[in-house]
Amino acid sequence: MKEHHGYGAGDVSEAVIEATGLTKGYGATLALDSLDLEVPAGAVFGYLGPNGAGKTTTIRLLLGLLRPTSGQATIHGHDTWRERNEVHRRVGYLPGDFYGYAALTATQYLRYLARLRGRADVDWDVVEVLAKRFHLDLDRRIATLSHGNRQKVGLIQAFMHEPDLVVLDEPTSGLDPLMQNEFLALVREARDAGRTVVLSSHALDEVEAVADMVGILREGRLVVVDEVANLRSRARRRLDLTFEGSVPAAALRQVAGVRDLGVDGRTARLTVDGSLSELLELAAPFGIENVSSHETDLEDIFLAYYEDR
Repeated sequence: MKEHHGYGAGDVSEAVIEATGLTKGYGATLALDSLDLEVPAGAVFGYLGPNGAGKTTTIRLLLGLLRPTSGQATIHGHDTWRERNEVHRRVGYLPGDFYGYAALTATQYLRYLARLRGRADVDWDVVEVLAKRFHLDLDRRIATLSHGNRQKVGLIQAFMHEPDLVVLDEPTSGLDPLMQNEFLALVREARDAGRTVVLSSHALDEVEAVADMVGILREGRLVVVDEVANLRSRARRRLDLTFEGSVPAAALRQVAGVRDLGVDGRTARLTVDGSLSELLELAAPFGIENVSSHETDLEDIFLAYYEDR
């Protein structure tokens, strides 16, 4: 039986995205292998993995842009392949390779997309506010825009109809730091309004800044989904222990989870998987003079899953 991945054991929120056994193969190669996933309403879901792990394949399956080899996925209860037109009306999507129509101005392009989605009622005031926030001139042709400004057009088209679900693949590509911060603020506002955001990115720091939950994909398989706080509490921690006397290295190596132990004078430098309680309980009788803990971040968690092959 496959492990069920959801948003915390006690969470009863309606699942916006549900995938069961979602699989995509190309010949003998599995780009995505039996994905089981639920993403609830009002969450920011960070989707992590290196190039080739299957992140973009997952997104294209969820949006009905690819047909699954097996399994299925739904968004708001609509099958993402058989009812993809309805899914597209309700979702904002920024692909990782966004270009737009070069011959159109940003205004013409955005109005075209609104009609294409069947959403001619898009509030243009929302578009203009977003353009002002991102310092984008809507009257310029897309062909004349820099990569960063084209990315702003892509972000605006994903958010302008205030969809219940926004799916973003490498959304800050080409944006300067100020615009990246503006983007993160926009994601937080969407979540606070009860909307759901799926954020696939190589920028682990930006995912950590906004994500409620994270999924880590490795070679087409989902290896973990959990809330960021839970992952951090179980993550590998870097620690410096300075003793009053010599370092009890042999004893420290016997503690479960201790690895990469190095000794520098009276200081033991090590990493610990999970809880520190057993380590500190063993070390205390040897006289601890100082404990220095290096804050665990999402990059540490991500790399730990990839190092533990």
